[in-house]
Amino acid sequence: MSTTRPYSPGDRGPEPGDGGLVPGDGGASGTSPSGTSTGRRARRLNFDGASGVVPLARDFARQALYEWGWLPAATADQRAAAEDVLLVVSELVTNACLHAEGPDELWIACDKKVLRLEVSDRGAGQPAPRTPHRAGRPGGHGMFIVQRLCLDWGVIRRTGVAGKTVWAELGVPA
Repeated sequence: MSTTRPYSPGDRGPEPGDGGLVPGDGGASGTSPSGTSTGRRARRLNFDGASGVVPLARDFARQALYEWGWLPAATADQRAAAEDVLLVVSELVTNACLHAEGPDELWIACDKKVLRLEVSDRGAGQPAPRTPHRAGRPGGHGMFIVQRLCLDWGVIRRTGVAGKTVWAELGVPA
């Protein structure tokens, strides 16, 4: 179910220096600090001037999963969890390409329980699963997939400017 709650239940959001959405903390490499005292690890990718953003985003997410020990997966459940993350990244970035003039940034953060994905764009639209969902029809499955694979997802609106951040959270495999 889509919500507008920007953070997990019980989470008051990022602390200063905790890898939250802070302008200018990514750098040219697209990475941000990989660990904090709270155990949260985060990476950021800026899409300015990039082409082929969907495979770029998947490769970036895959690198983060290797860095954080999700890959190579030791079990089928861990492999499935990593594949779910890559699929959700693909769907969120593709939606930004199709419906919002392309993505601005991908942010991935992980703590002991939750992996959070955020894709920012300049679009004004409101992402939502197409209803009724018709499995046999081409297109329109992106947010349905996100809804089915994630613990939760939602939209954070930018104040004073066009744009939004679409976020999704997946559980960390045991």
